[in-house]
Amino acid sequence: MMDHILAHIKTRAKKRTFKLVSEQSLFDTVKVDLNACIPYDPDHNLDEDSWFKIEDFSKQAYCLDLLKKEFDSKDYDDLAKGDFSKTAYLFAVQGDDFYFQKITPSLFVKRKTLVFGETAELEKSQTRLVINALPDAVYFKAADTLIFKNLATISSIFKGIDELYKEATKEEVEQFLDESFIELSNNYSVEKVSKPNRKRIGLAMKTLDGMSVDDKTNMLEYIDGYCEQKLKFDQQNQKFEISTDEDLKLLVYGIEQRFYTTPFGKERRIANSVQAIN
Repeated sequence: MMDHILAHIKTRAKKRTFKLVSEQSLFDTVKVDLNACIPYDPDHNLDEDSWFKIEDFSKQAYCLDLLKKEFDSKDYDDLAKGDFSKTAYLFAVQGDDFYFQKITPSLFVKRKTLVFGETAELEKSQTRLVINALPDAVYFKAADTLIFKNLATISSIFKGIDELYKEATKEEVEQFLDESFIELSNNYSVEKVSKPNRKRIGLAMKTLDGMSVDDKTNMLEYIDGYCEQKLKFDQQNQKFEISTDEDLKLLVYGIEQRFYTTPFGKERRIANSVQAIN
């Protein structure tokens, strides 16, 4: 298949996707082991060479229609010069795969440049669009998998994908703070729960849903064992006193079993990110 570079522009018109360049690739080929990519988790900090992934992407509500069908460049007109600045994102069809880059105003550059070839030449100002070294997302059609680094970056390309990053609602936070093992103090309430903790609570509630009564008892002992100097625990009533947002963060980290002891130095630590080893 011939490679193509297309632009999706900001417009109210029905046609929003246009061709820019054919027979050229926009990005170097991204070679990844999809099995090593991380199923998306908003609380996971990616290593520099890692990617998040969403499998069965074509079945998701936020998948673009153009990814669900066979790509045919004849379906797209060339982009008019006057619409270049309206580009919202680029996508490149490279082989069977689709590479995406979000476009922001800062990526449009207009300046004089000195070009060094056989001789030095001054090139007059022309508007240029900067292409990043890595795409913001890649869709591997054969594997029906999207990979990306930052969900916020691609949320304007795949409308609705930010549902994966959603915070717990006020009602869900209230439900969590009403758990039998939580005792609020110091006027701490749902209104004081920070945005990061709202995201963590959404994950913690999923963990709690799968726990038996014995599991919860063991969980409380585990958290108290690691946080006895930082979280007040009433042994008789089996309740943690939560008076600050930091208290809540430690409690949620405990529910996610992020505390561990190094095997050699016996140092107690908190895991910022967690990846299961299968």
